[in-house]
Amino acid sequence: MAAAINDDRQAQIWARLQTVTDPELDEPVTDLKFVTAVEVDADNRVRIGFRLPTYWCAANFSFLMADDMRRAVLELPWVEAVEVTLGEHMYADKINAGLAQGLSFQETFGDEADGDLDEVRRTFLLKAFQRRQAALLAHLLDAGHRPEALVTLRFDDLTQLRFDEAGTTLLGRYLERRAVAAAADEPLAFVDADGDPLHAETLLTYVRALRRVDVNAEFNSALCRGLLHVRFDTETPITPRRTGLADQTSQLSA
Repeated sequence: MAAAINDDRQAQIWARLQTVTDPELDEPVTDLKFVTAVEVDADNRVRIGFRLPTYWCAANFSFLMADDMRRAVLELPWVEAVEVTLGEHMYADKINAGLAQGLSFQETFGDEADGDLDEVRRTFLLKAFQRRQAALLAHLLDAGHRPEALVTLRFDDLTQLRFDEAGTTLLGRYLERRAVAAAADEPLAFVDADGDPLHAETLLTYVRALRRVDVNAEFNSALCRGLLHVRFDTETPITPRRTGLADQTSQLSA
């Protein structure tokens, strides 16, 4: 019985960690194989070990991911405490000490801190919103939806559209990030990063521009996986998640 309970709680923790993404790549830290260990003791305290592709990954990114992991797992009602430990990194000791004391990034690094962590988090959430939105828009355009219809599409109507399997995945990912830019009562399905409506005459250009950002992110993702593979001798890295943008060739390349 105890083993079954522990297995269930391990599964819950991994499910929560699946919601934590690398801020630049917008991929789960679990899929990227950053998480190396998850332990639960008899007092429901959780210990998480993680690593990064290089010894010099940016301190703010590293701290942000560790803090996001801690927050995500603490949402489980039975968890009493979470200890996140970064290994083999130039700032590991400082980051681990700050996390253990419950300090913020600024408190941990003092004058060395480069910007506010909440601002960094929001910047990359907005980039993720843009990538996911553009992927969904590209899919809808390729399916025959006209720009004039998409820019006036209501949110309630978007969720009622019929999607294939790929489209359903893209829709789910977009909805996870829509609130970053769209107000809770925003009736339109699509707005830009400032919360303003999109325009039919510039929609293809808008999606095309975001596609270039997506291609760069996919390159970085492949590089990241390769570095992790070489550094830690992991199994051959799996193919990065495809957002859908790179596969859209009809209307967007016209």
